[in-house]
Amino acid sequence: MKLNLKLPTRRESVIMVVALTVWLCVTAFLIGWRTEHGFMALLIAALFFCNGLTRKFVVALLPFALFGISYDWMNLVPNYTVNTVDIEGLYLAEKSLFGIDSPKGTLTPNEYFAITHWTWMDFMAGVFYLCWVPVPILFGIWLYFDRQRKIYLHFALVFLLVNLIGFAGYYIHPAAPPWYVMKHGFDFIAGTPGDVAGLGRFDAMTGWSIFDGLYGRNANVFAAVPSLHSAYMVIALWYAIRADVSGWIRALFAIIVVGIWFTAVYTAHHYLIDVILGALTAVAGIALFECVLMRIPAFSRWIDRYTAYISD
Repeated sequence: MKLNLKLPTRRESVIMVVALTVWLCVTAFLIGWRTEHGFMALLIAALFFCNGLTRKFVVALLPFALFGISYDWMNLVPNYTVNTVDIEGLYLAEKSLFGIDSPKGTLTPNEYFAITHWTWMDFMAGVFYLCWVPVPILFGIWLYFDRQRKIYLHFALVFLLVNLIGFAGYYIHPAAPPWYVMKHGFDFIAGTPGDVAGLGRFDAMTGWSIFDGLYGRNANVFAAVPSLHSAYMVIALWYAIRADVSGWIRALFAIIVVGIWFTAVYTAHHYLIDVILGALTAVAGIALFECVLMRIPAFSRWIDRYTAYISD
């Protein structure tokens, strides 16, 4: 492959510098500066200005970058300041629909697994939940480098779209996760920090404190509905079916989908209702993109231009 040393145009350079500046300023002054913000900005700038090939890669990754920024920026306006948080109503609905009879009365599946769990499943739960973002992103990067650029772009943009739908849902209907009810009851406590919940058993088993670190940075505790944990691998599985990949990859993705759905409930991070709505959010995002947006001529032409730009 011939190395493309062509520098970005003046217009491209201005857009990138302005975008990075706005992102860093808003983040630093309104959310809080972290070392990784500076590292990511330097990495993006270095790749963008290095050569044509790395610049195309940066542009291809924009949907994932926008996902990360939008998630971080939810800290600007906590969703519990926009609408009332559903705490008791969601809990009672879960118990009514999926309650499990026990000597202690009717329990939600989360309450049942809090007192009935297994060491091997605690380990597998941690493995499955570590897949929820890395596997879809790595799958997207693989599609890009495998030159399946059109499928890659559809996948990346649907991933972003589903997140935006989910984030909107968080503001329309703020909801507490199961572990919140287990720990705090039905009282609303603003600014409640994230909690590792059942995934703490994986941290204790391995001594790695992975999930303790991840959930300590949770942008919004009251963001249980829909479960985006349950949506991401559905998107990856759909585009794995459409892409030119091995059958074992599709089978693996299907296993991870089911594993994440179960883990979300098993570790008290989501109700079954959240999981179902998360999966439906993924289906809705795919349908909206493929069956509606792609039938709009102007949007379809934009996708073609975007695909052409990131292709070699």
